[in-house]
Amino acid sequence: MLKASARVFARGRMRDESGAAAVEFALVFPMLILVLFGIIEFGAMYNAQLMITGAAREGARSMAISGDPVTAKLDTLEAATGVSLAAAEVSFSRATCAIGQDVSVVITHKQHFLTGMFGATVDLTGKATRRCNG
Repeated sequence: MLKASARVFARGRMRDESGAAAVEFALVFPMLILVLFGIIEFGAMYNAQLMITGAAREGARSMAISGDPVTAKLDTLEAATGVSLAAAEVSFSRATCAIGQDVSVVITHKQHFLTGMFGATVDLTGKATRRCNG
């Protein structure tokens, strides 16, 4: 008889695990959300970095061809689609571009995070160098 009561107790206890999945999900859900937002933020920052690097290449190309820093800065700002660059964030290594010299463009930009979970901003830098063709 003692064995029968132990079986009944064990069966009753087995049936009482109906909320275990909900508790486990509640424990894992915040980590899943953190990973999801991390992936979104990383993708947005990576995209902004690619845009800034591409804009620096375009600015260096424009400066190497035209030799005019005003035109090159405008071309740089136009090439940064999706990123709000200011003219003060773009700098050139030379004011003029003589044949045979190298000109470098450096863009330093503070990009804001989308969610704010990982801080307020991150510093992004885009660099490019071209030989002046005149």
